[in-house]
Amino acid sequence: MLEIKAVSRYFDSFTALDSVSLSIAAGEFFTLLGPSGCGKTTLLRLIAGFDQPDGGDILLDGRSIIAAPPERRPLHTIFQNYALFPHMTVADNIAFPLRMVGCDKQEIEQRVAAALDDVSLPDKGKQYPDALSGGQKQRIAIARALVNRPRLLLLDEPLSALDAKLREQMQLELIKLQSEIGITFVYVTHDQGEALALSHRIAVMDRGAIVQVDEPSRLYGFPNSRFVADFIGQCNLLAGRVEQVQDDRVLVALEGLGTVSTVLPPDVVIEAGMSCTLTLRPEKIRISKTLTQDEGEAHFTGAVHDMLYLGDVTVYKVELANGMLLEALLANSDAGRVRFFEVGDPVEVAWGFAAGHLVTA
Repeated sequence: MLEIKAVSRYFDSFTALDSVSLSIAAGEFFTLLGPSGCGKTTLLRLIAGFDQPDGGDILLDGRSIIAAPPERRPLHTIFQNYALFPHMTVADNIAFPLRMVGCDKQEIEQRVAAALDDVSLPDKGKQYPDALSGGQKQRIAIARALVNRPRLLLLDEPLSALDAKLREQMQLELIKLQSEIGITFVYVTHDQGEALALSHRIAVMDRGAIVQVDEPSRLYGFPNSRFVADFIGQCNLLAGRVEQVQDDRVLVALEGLGTVSTVLPPDVVIEAGMSCTLTLRPEKIRISKTLTQDEGEAHFTGAVHDMLYLGDVTVYKVELANGMLLEALLANSDAGRVRFFEVGDPVEVAWGFAAGHLVTA
C-alpha cells in the first residue's frame, strides 16, 4: 500500500535520512522504532507532507504523493499533544475535518456518533477537552483522525505523555481499534516495549538508515546486529571470535570466559576467525546457588554484584570470576515471600547452547 523508495533528507551537513526504502502492506500496524535523532519522525513528516525529501519517492497505492499537499493526502496524523481545539466540544472537534470538506449536517452527526462509538466514548460529545482524562483525549484525537476513514493513519509517539498504567490500557485499545477498523497504522516510538506489544512489523532505525525490518518476536529473538540486540530490550553482549563451525553448531571463544558452543544462526555467513558477539537475553540464563551441570549448557560461577527488584521479576547482575558482569533474570513466582540472593552471595549461572544468538555486525 505504501512504498518508500530511496528517500533521503538532509539538513545542511546532517543526514536525517539516507536512501531509506520500505514497503508497508494494507491493514498493517507498522512501527518505526529507534533512538532520538535516528530519522523516524522525519520520515513520518515526509509521508504526511509536512516536509519534502531531497531525493527518492513516496507512493500510496502505486501513485506518487510527493507533489500533493498534506490536506490532499488520504491520511491523518496524530501527535503526542493530541492537538484538540480547547474551545470546541468533543463532537465539534471530531466534526471539524468533515466540515472542512463540506459534509452536510445530518451526515456529520451520524459519522461523529459512529466515531465516538468506535473509541467507546459515546456520551462525551458535549464535553470539552479540558474535562477529559489523558486517555480520553487520546481516544478523541483518534476518533477525529478516523472520522473520514483515511487510507493511512500516522501516529507520532501518541502515548508518551500518559502514565505507565494508562499507556498499557491504551496500547490494548489501539490494537483492538486497528484490528476492527482495518486502517493501516504507521506508528513512531522510541519505546521498545510499546513497539513489541503493538506491531505486526517493526523497522529499527539508526542514524538515518533502516537496520532491520521484522516481526517483533524475530527482532527480539534473532537480531541481525549488536545494535539491534542492545536496543531491543535487555541483552548481554559477549564479544568473541569464531573458532570452528560444525554442521549446525559454532564454537566461539568468548573474551575472558573460554570456548562455548552455540547454534549456527540462519541466513548468516559464519566462518572461523570472524569477530562476533553472542547476544544472550537475561531470561535465558539460569541462576541458582548450585546448578547441575548439563552437557548442553555453558556453566560459570560468580557472585551477585547488584540486584533490581521489579515486582514480578528480579534482575541480578552477576560478577563472574574474570570480572565480567552478566545480567540474569529470575521470576518471583514461588508462593509466599520471595527469597532473594543478596549482594556478595556466591551463585552459579548457566545457559543452553540454543539460548544465545550469534551476530557478526
